[in-house]
Amino acid sequence: MGRILGLDVGDVRIGSALSDLLMITAQGLETYTRKDEQADIGHFCEIIKANDVDKIVCGLPKNMNGTLGEQAEKVQDFAEKLREASGLPLIYWDERLTTKSAHRTLIEADMSRKKRKAVVDKIAAVYILQGYMDSL
Repeated sequence: MGRILGLDVGDVRIGSALSDLLMITAQGLETYTRKDEQADIGHFCEIIKANDVDKIVCGLPKNMNGTLGEQAEKVQDFAEKLREASGLPLIYWDERLTTKSAHRTLIEADMSRKKRKAVVDKIAAVYILQGYMDSL
């Protein structure tokens, strides 16, 4: 059984996290700065191959009333292209409060605004993946 890749997809950056082999914890992998769609898909396909990933969990930014907005459509567009390129199963996870939680955690850790910006997407990806694994 391989690992699960968790993604927090944004317009500028994509945060990523990987499950451990026992599917107990999610570890932050990186905050990737987007280039163009082809390069972005290629980058994550390399991560998938290098880390024996067999499932992708992608945070889906729903509106507070549960509807999907423009950002959710952009995320789905990217995630579906990654699913096609990788051939892996794709699961969407409600990420409504993950970025807010990630910011709160980093503020409590007394991290500067500049440093927070660099890691918040990776932490959000950890929350997305951990939430999914905890639900199993």
